[in-house]
Formats: sequence, C-alpha cells, structure tokens
Amino acid sequence: MAERTIHITKFDMDRLIELIEGLRLSPKANQVNLDLLERELYRGVLVDPQNIPRDVITMNSKVSVTDITSGEKITYTLVFPSAANINDNKLSILAPLGMALLGYRMGDIIEWSVPSGIKKLRVDEIVYQPEASGDYHL
Repeated sequence: MAERTIHITKFDMDRLIELIEGLRLSPKANQVNLDLLERELYRGVLVDPQNIPRDVITMNSKVSVTDITSGEKITYTLVFPSAANINDNKLSILAPLGMALLGYRMGDIIEWSVPSGIKKLRVDEIVYQPEASGDYHL
C-alpha cells in the first residue's frame, strides 16, 4: 500500500481496533494483515462521522473502481469479515484490497501488492457512503 493520508471516522476506528484485538487471540488470524490494518488506522486522521468528506471510502461504503491495466470496472462494498461475500462483491476489510480501499477518495489511484506484482485501481465513484446518507450506525 502506498503511503498516504487517510480519513477514518471515530466510529469505524473503534470497531476496527476492537476487531483487530479480538482476532489477535485467534491462532488462525493472519497477524501480518492485522498489523498492516492497524498501521493504516493509526496513520489516519480521525474525523467525526458527521464531518467525514462524502468522497471518502468508509466501512460499508459501496464503491466503483476501474482496474488501470485491464480497464475492468467493478463495484465493491467494504464490510466487516462477518458480512464478507465475494460473490456479492462484499469485500472484507481484512482482505488486502479491503485494507487498501479504506480511507481513499474518489479519483484516487490505489496500489497494492499481489503475487504477480503491483495492482492499480482508480476509485471512480462512491456509490453509497453511510455517513453521507445519515446512516451513522453502519
């Protein structure tokens, strides 16, 4: 993941830190991914949910992205692991791409490592952001 400033709601931060702490106790948890997510969170700028910019990807946001290399367009919803279902394009925050999406803004280019190299996606649209819709509990 490229170095950047991200914005995170205090509500999302609290829930994600709780998730990380709970998963650290599990022998099945990917500790490296938990460390990466935790680092991303602590680098973020904390914002009250009512003040998060409307073009920032938060938890439960639905976003349209384009693969820069292939031109393929896809829409994902960034969710907690219990709601993840790749068949429905519900992407877990613990997946490498999920971690990469959090805090990015419309128009940003996301870069992250995959086994075959570096993948690049452009954030085309925030289709739904809970905070922008007044859904501060999601």
